[in-house]
Amino acid sequence: MTYDTVGSLKGLDEFSLMDLEAVRLILRGDSVVDWHRLHVRDEEEARTLLRAQEFRPEEPADRARLEAIKNEAIAYLRRHFEFPIPKPVARCSVEELLVLASGKGHRQLCACTILKSMHIIHHLEGRELLFSIPMSDQDVFHLVEEKVYRIVGGMLAAGFPITEFIGGRKNKDSLYTKLLSKTDTTAAAIYDKLRFRIVTREADDILPILLYLSERLFPFNYVVPGQSTNTIFHFRSYCDRHPFLRTLLRELQAGVDDGLTLSNNTFSDQSYRVIHFVVDLPVRLPPEIMELAPPAAWALGPIVFVLCEFQLIDRETEAANELGDASHAKYKERQKVAVMRRLKLGGRAPTRVPTKRPR
Repeated sequence: MTYDTVGSLKGLDEFSLMDLEAVRLILRGDSVVDWHRLHVRDEEEARTLLRAQEFRPEEPADRARLEAIKNEAIAYLRRHFEFPIPKPVARCSVEELLVLASGKGHRQLCACTILKSMHIIHHLEGRELLFSIPMSDQDVFHLVEEKVYRIVGGMLAAGFPITEFIGGRKNKDSLYTKLLSKTDTTAAAIYDKLRFRIVTREADDILPILLYLSERLFPFNYVVPGQSTNTIFHFRSYCDRHPFLRTLLRELQAGVDDGLTLSNNTFSDQSYRVIHFVVDLPVRLPPEIMELAPPAAWALGPIVFVLCEFQLIDRETEAANELGDASHAKYKERQKVAVMRRLKLGGRAPTRVPTKRPR
């Protein structure tokens, strides 16, 4: 499968250990920085990971950018921790580091440490670039939508098991309501200005679709930690019911629990079921935009990150969600009641009307 074609969807019995680790991280909202090992089998798999980050390893400018991030990571580790990195490891290409991080021994530990530092450095510099370019949020959002619609459109055209796809921007009234409904929410913490929803035919289609998206649209390592909801899959039980996935369970790092990842949204009914997560989606800026950036930004590369919300659900679960208190209409009603109460009363408790005592 080449990266510029749609390719095919992996069945559950085709998942690698790395694939299962990736989808579990997305479902749980964990951080890749807490991993102690990768499971990259060869340099071609490593290049697939790099392309998911919007790098083009075959292009000299991107190769130089990868080397610059790697060298900064090594310098940081030596500067602040006197971390002993063998020269052969320091000379490795990023693909070689990814393979080395999937092995054992001191060099594996060094490769993992370098890659974790690279992950943070690249993310920070992509954020810095986003604030440096002369583009409005609306123009940046358009680049994201263009990328998402291209990839998901290809999936639909290829007959992937998707029954519905909805994408869009949260309108201003919805943003006002969200900020007013929750006392702990600020404008900086709104992750769903851009949101996309995919409905699959069956529940068993969700993990293959999720894996495909993580390879083509958003890299699993840029899922925002602590912002995932999984109220569909009891992960261990689900894998146990599939003989091939069961064989991979014992090799997963950090063990496997069977709990759901619950939402902290107080307006969602307990019966509501969904896969929901937030990603800092990498977007490659076109050359004409980079030419308008200040010279100091040119060293940051052409990749920025934009927060987006994704929801995945199967057709049967979606239909069940629209019954009773789990429905979207009931959700919005509860949210509006909270807003009106807060606007009228603030943080005060409702005043009780005293009852008259008989004399």
